[in-house]
Amino acid sequence: MLSYVFLTSGAALFFTQSWEILKKFFSMFLSGMWETVFISIFGTAFGVLIGLGAGILRTIPVMPGDSRFKKGLLKFLNVLLSAYVEVFRGTPMIVQAMVIYYGAASSGIYMEKNFAAIFIVSINTGAYMAEIVRGGILSIDKGQFEAAHSIGMDHFNTMIYIIMPQVMRNILPAIGNEFVINIKDTSVLNVISVTELYYQSKSIATQNFMYFQVFLITSIIYLILTFSVTRLLRLFEKKLEGADTYTIMGSHTMGHAAFKVDEKKGAIL
Repeated sequence: MLSYVFLTSGAALFFTQSWEILKKFFSMFLSGMWETVFISIFGTAFGVLIGLGAGILRTIPVMPGDSRFKKGLLKFLNVLLSAYVEVFRGTPMIVQAMVIYYGAASSGIYMEKNFAAIFIVSINTGAYMAEIVRGGILSIDKGQFEAAHSIGMDHFNTMIYIIMPQVMRNILPAIGNEFVINIKDTSVLNVISVTELYYQSKSIATQNFMYFQVFLITSIIYLILTFSVTRLLRLFEKKLEGADTYTIMGSHTMGHAAFKVDEKKGAIL
């Protein structure tokens, strides 16, 4: 009975302390959270653009009639982009942050911390997105490329109007996954003193030495952020899928017909 009372009072004290910390340092938690969201949004957005550019360049076909200069240029770009992807996928972001930020400073280039944070997250995300985009393009049936070329479309127009709309829809879950990863991975940017959520939490914990309570609050905030983003992306994906029922316009001999798709069986009812 005595141990039960002790455990109950201990738990009550723990939650009381956590609540007091949250109230006292709410502005610091909020500031860190917004900094994390800000860096994640822009880092992911720019990373996707980098990945799209790199993925498209790496899938440009070499045609038999191309000049030596074009073939050499494409080969050089492919080697360069392959090296970029391998380096940034093969090293941790925390190391990249240290090398880029302090390496630039030692060369006389002093970057503002938020700019450096977005830059680091962007190029890291771009390396992963380049492979995702390349895989998405290669997954499209070659017959679509051939059909586009047969009606006179060049590679650029084929990519813009036929291939990329399909690729973007297919890779949307991967983009969402990168966004969620970036929300968590911004915590490594504390090594260059970016005042994101982890940095603010560490500052709070050093003031009261209640590390468990502080980082429990921090973990809950991260969980809320990632859970909310995941749910919003799922809703967006469902919106892109369209309605389960649709109407096909008829002709003079056949009226309009309404169809319902059974998603589990992949059949029209």
